[in-house]
Amino acid sequence: MAEFNFNDHPHRRFNPLLGEWMLVSPQRSKRPWQGQQEEPDRAERPAYDPTCYLCPGNVRANGEHNPQYTGTFVFDNDFAALQADVPAGDLNVEGLLQAKAESGVGRVICFSPRHDLTLPEMSVEAIRGVVDVWVEQFQELGAQPDINYVQIFENKGFMMGCSNPHPHGQIWAQRHVPGDPAKETVQQEAYYKEQGKTLLADYLALELRTKERVVVENDHFVVLVPFWAAWPYETLVLPRRVVQDITQLSDEERTAFADIIRRLTIRYDNLFQTSFPYSAGLHQRPTDGQEHESWHLHMHFYPPLLRSATVRKFMVGYELLAEAQRDITAEYAAQRLRELPEVHYKAGL
Repeated sequence: MAEFNFNDHPHRRFNPLLGEWMLVSPQRSKRPWQGQQEEPDRAERPAYDPTCYLCPGNVRANGEHNPQYTGTFVFDNDFAALQADVPAGDLNVEGLLQAKAESGVGRVICFSPRHDLTLPEMSVEAIRGVVDVWVEQFQELGAQPDINYVQIFENKGFMMGCSNPHPHGQIWAQRHVPGDPAKETVQQEAYYKEQGKTLLADYLALELRTKERVVVENDHFVVLVPFWAAWPYETLVLPRRVVQDITQLSDEERTAFADIIRRLTIRYDNLFQTSFPYSAGLHQRPTDGQEHESWHLHMHFYPPLLRSATVRKFMVGYELLAEAQRDITAEYAAQRLRELPEVHYKAGL
C-alpha cells in the first residue's frame, strides 16, 4: 500500500476555534465538473448610480435622503433583522421547545461614496477610514447595556447574497452571543486556562515557524490559510499583538490592518481576474462587561470560488448533514494566493 500523503489522501483536520472536525478530500479536485457554472462579476459600474439607495444624495426605501457623504456613511438598516424595542418573551416546553425574544441593532456602513469601487480598489487611507468606523461602532454599540455581542461583517458579490454592489458592510449587535463566537469563546477560554496564553497567539507562532500557510504579512498583521480551513480559499487575518477587540489597536496598527486587507483582497481579485466574492467578518470579545483575556481579535474571509470565476464550492449534502469538507488543501490554497501579484489586475487594463 502507498504511503499516506496529506496532499493526495482524504483525512480530517481539527478546528480548535470551534472544537469541530472537517474532512479534506484532495483527490476530488481532479474530478471533472459538469455542475452549475456561475456568471463572473465583471460588470462595469458607474461611479454614481442614480438608482442606488446607498449612493450619496439618493433616497432610501424609508424615504430618507442620504447625505452627500465623501468618506464613509453609517445608518440604521432600513430592513434590520434585529429590533431594539422587543417585548420580553420566552418559551420552554419540557426543554424541547425553547425560544427567547432577541433584541438588537442593525446598521449599514457604506465604505465609499463611489458606487464602482470595492475594498481592493480603494486606497489604504480610504480603508483606514472603514477601520476607524468599525472601531467607533464597536465602542458605541458595545457600551449599550443590552448589547453583548457586536458582529461586523461584509458580504461581497451577488453570489454571497449581496443585494447591492455599492461597497458596504453591516453590523448586527445583539443581546446574546451568537453561535460561532460563543463556541470560540468556550474554546479560547479553555485553552487560556490550560496554557496561560491565547490559542491564536500560539497558533500564529506555529504558523510563522514554517510559513507554509502564510499568504501575506506586514509589521502588525499576518494573513494565513488556517490549517482547518473549510472554504477553498478561506483566510484568517491575525494581529501579531494579542488584543481582545479592535478598539485596542494603536494608530499604526489600524493603518496596518487597512494595508493587509487591501493586499489580501487584491490577491483574491487577481486569482481568477474577477471581483472575488466572499463573506468576511471580525470576531472579537463579547461586550458583556467581562475582561475576556483569552480572546484574540481576528478576521475571517470565506470565499466560495473553487476552480475558476465560474465554479464555486457548494456547502450541501455531506457538508450540511455531516461536517465541513474541502477539495483542495490549505497548503495548496496558501501557495496559490501567496504567489499572486499585489497590483490589481484592472490596473493593467
